[in-house]
Parts: sequence; structure tokens; C-alpha cells
Amino acid sequence: TLVASELFGHERGSFTGAERTSHGAFERVRRGTLFIDEVGELPLALQASLLGVLERRRFRRVGGDRDLTTEARVIAATNRDLRAEVNAGRFRLDLYYRLAVVTLELPPLRERTDDLPLLLEHFLRELGSTAEVEDVFDADALAELERHAFPGNVRELRNLVEATLTLGETPALGAPRPASSPSLPDDVTDALLDLPFRDAKREIVDAFERRYLTRWLDRTHGNVAKVARDTGLDRSYVTDLVRKHGLRER
Repeated sequence: TLVASELFGHERGSFTGAERTSHGAFERVRRGTLFIDEVGELPLALQASLLGVLERRRFRRVGGDRDLTTEARVIAATNRDLRAEVNAGRFRLDLYYRLAVVTLELPPLRERTDDLPLLLEHFLRELGSTAEVEDVFDADALAELERHAFPGNVRELRNLVEATLTLGETPALGAPRPASSPSLPDDVTDALLDLPFRDAKREIVDAFERRYLTRWLDRTHGNVAKVARDTGLDRSYVTDLVRKHGLRER
């Protein structure tokens, strides 16, 4: 109810705590741009409501009986694979196609380490430092950052910059990325050669994730927290992968 109220607004008395009429994001933005972060986390009921707004350009406040109109441009973001969520029944296919008019995939930080100097400078300024990047991170520290896997992505980098400014030195990092990836068995690649690139890549990544997590869950007797610590991954990311592949945790 609170999320629906934030998006569409609510009428006074429509639910406990609704002491006055409130205008939601769609109503406030008018003809501007509405950014919906983590759209993959919306429950199915709210997905249906969002789909209705996008298709009809009309909505009602929670508890209301009058249609309101919107001309907002909607930009949505998620860290989930929405196609996989659709296949698992957790995200509506019609909403997916309604949102995916123009898509932009931002690679993880480990795949664009050329951005590190720019991001480091940005976070230094954001955190109030006037120092140059090379004065805070020497050549050895920068080289170590380029080798780091960054399981926490850009947020991890920001935290590292903040910790460096606080402690006066760069904290120890986790295990670096492997220098090279092992080649795939011929029988695996041959079976995928006739698929579109995205589908083949998804099959390979899914197979790797399942085998990798199964191995580590066996080693830790299903302890997701220990898997996250031992592999250098974020715990919530491990939990998402476990659910995605239907594996068993303790």
C-alpha cells in the first residue's frame, strides 16, 4: 500500500495512517521524467497497476474513484535479469515489453576498469576531498583496484574511497580476478553455436552459476553467509542466485 501510495498517491482515510490526501509520483511529475529504481522488486499486483498507467496514461489514487492523467516519461532500472524473472513467473511479460522500448545495459565495474580514475575522482569530490587521485591512490593501489573483481560493483568502490579517506590508507581488498578464464569444453560450445549470442551466453552463465554455487553450498553445508565470505561475493547477490537456480540453502 505504501509503495502504491508513493507512485499513485492516496485519498484521505484510504488506509491506516492516511490522514490527508497525498499526490503520488505520477501526479507530481506531470510531463517530466519519472525514474523507478529496482523495478524488478515490485510485487505482481503493483506490476499490473504500473502496466495500466503505462498503457492508458491514466491512474487513480489509492482509495480514489476518479481517473487522473499523466504524460510522464518513465525510466526504470534493475539489477535483475528481467527475462529470467519473466520465465520464473516473478515479472509480467507484458510489463517487461512495455518498459523495454529502449534498453541500456551498464556493464559491471570489473568489465570497465578504464572508468576507475574518473569514478575515483568523482567520489573524492563527492566526499569533500580536494586531493588528486594519484595523491590518495598510488600506482600500486590503482593496479590492485584494476585487478579486483568488485562484487559490490560501484557502491563497493565508493565505500572503499570513503574508507581510504577515513583511515589514511587503502583497505585490503579481496581476491583479484583470475588472470585468464579457462576455455569451455568443446561439447558445451558446439551445442550452443546455433543459438543467438545473447541466448548462448545466458545458457553458459546460468550453467556456470549453478555448478559454482552447488560446489560452494556443498562445501559450506548450505551456509550462504559463509559462501559469500569465502567467494568474495555480496551476500544478497548469493541469495538471489540461490533462488534463481532453485538451489537449497541452510
